[in-house]
Amino acid sequence: MDPIAFLESRRSASPKALGLPVPSGAELERILTIASRTPDHGRLAPWRFVVLAGPGLASLAGAVGEAFRADHPEADDAAVRAARQRYDDAPMIVAVVSRARPQHPDRPGIPEWEQILTCGAVCMNLLHACHAHGYGAVWLSGWPAYHPAVLSHLGLAAHERLAGFVHVGTEPGKQEDRPRPRLDELVTMRDR
Repeated sequence: MDPIAFLESRRSASPKALGLPVPSGAELERILTIASRTPDHGRLAPWRFVVLAGPGLASLAGAVGEAFRADHPEADDAAVRAARQRYDDAPMIVAVVSRARPQHPDRPGIPEWEQILTCGAVCMNLLHACHAHGYGAVWLSGWPAYHPAVLSHLGLAAHERLAGFVHVGTEPGKQEDRPRPRLDELVTMRDR
């Protein structure tokens, strides 16, 4: 595919539509390697990946359900099932973890904001890499991305934050594209 057409055709998949197969082995390694090819001031690699599939997804869904029940003791079983549904149904999730720090021990002069932007760029590259390999992907967050029990389940350290859950899988067919922002509302030209 022409590179411009490729970039124009990338869109977020519906997480409910994603199914098997998912990338594995060398293909997954290549996708994560491409995702890691991002601007990175000081070569800090202020991100890491937690890949969840099969039993790992079931365990994450369980942790989400437990966290929801702990926060909503009045919730019935149907509400708990609904809270964990997105994780029960996912064929694969790549949790992208931000390791940004205000005073990075290796390079304290590099602003935390630049490290955070780098992690966001990794997420975008991950979406492009999945698209290039023929997989659908969508970058999601939601309350579990901020819940201490879920973050602990994923093994995040005290200084780490979750940039999001990237759901990856095969789409059954092509979806319609959504309306995109109008450039005349986003662009200011300063040529003098």
